[in-house]
Amino acid sequence: MKHSKHSIRTALLSDHPELFRVWESAVRATHHFLAEEDIVFFRAMLPQAFSLLDVQMINDRDGALGFIGTHGHRIEALFVDPGHHGQGIGRQLLDHVIATAPGAAWEVDVNEQNPQAAGFYEHYGFRQVGRSALDSSGRPFPLLHLALKR
Repeated sequence: MKHSKHSIRTALLSDHPELFRVWESAVRATHHFLAEEDIVFFRAMLPQAFSLLDVQMINDRDGALGFIGTHGHRIEALFVDPGHHGQGIGRQLLDHVIATAPGAAWEVDVNEQNPQAAGFYEHYGFRQVGRSALDSSGRPFPLLHLALKR
């Protein structure tokens, strides 16, 4: 499939409802290990989480295609609308933030039960440097700790 470049911009507060929609649709498409109550729990955390992150987004005339949220040199969120998976949007977002500090020690945590995400980051050059049995909320969703190795 042909990958086209889209413009990336900082997300505004007014973009958040659309980005929350992207988050939920992506989670439902890729996080099959989450129960409905888990999705509701995490969705309720989004407004506060977004207030703490630098969120960059890609959109087209139909709406948001994906977003990435960072805090320092840590990727806290990267979600692409499922209808646009495999089109290079995730990579474009990752390229964009990595370019802001190319020599930095970039890190990301991914759910162990989401091998598609782990494979995406490993293909990009991230390598596993650790593992936690619980997620950051203390829930039993193991995390793989990855660091960019260039």
